[in-house]
Amino acid sequence: MVTKGQFLERPTLIPVGREVMEGTAHRGVKRPPLLVLSPRPEEGGGMDHVIAAELAWAAATAGFPTLRFNYRGVGGSQGSRGTGDALVQDAEAAMRVLLENAQSTSLAVASLHGGAQVAMELQARHPSVGGVCLIAPADVELAQLVRVDRSLLVVVGEEDKRMSRAALSAVVGEAAHGELEVVDDAGPNFHRNLPQVGKFVAGWLKRLSGE
Repeated sequence: MVTKGQFLERPTLIPVGREVMEGTAHRGVKRPPLLVLSPRPEEGGGMDHVIAAELAWAAATAGFPTLRFNYRGVGGSQGSRGTGDALVQDAEAAMRVLLENAQSTSLAVASLHGGAQVAMELQARHPSVGGVCLIAPADVELAQLVRVDRSLLVVVGEEDKRMSRAALSAVVGEAAHGELEVVDDAGPNFHRNLPQVGKFVAGWLKRLSGE
């Protein structure tokens, strides 16, 4: 039995072509649902990544449905590991499952590290992506961020030196609906102050929902 306020995630199967990916979902009554993209397989990413789990916890606790998954060839997901467009196809399959399960016409996407590439491609292809959150983004051209025409949240650690903070702040500020949040005393993996990342994302989802 699940008591009130208890965090309950459910295994979810995600078909992509003739193969099936494994995912983990949490139900919620608020909208938009949140799709969490783990780091790319070449980065050692998977849905059990500590930051992915934190985002799912924070969003679900705030009442939003979530889905995180393993790309093909990762963990229990079938198929071979892909790169580039293959990862986008995997994310599109997960997106369809989340929209159907949540009975929603739009969603928000949060990515970790190199998963930012996938998130940016999703929002470019699909108007149903109402907001994009990039957590410690990697391998993304700053010029891409300026062109995002929907809600954009970028969260970085104070000690993450992979991108110029001044340049990142400038381009996020130029985006139509851009926000930059900096987590104090944290690097790209947020070994310190990880709950702050979840707090920023939950607050962003509430703003997207109109709260």
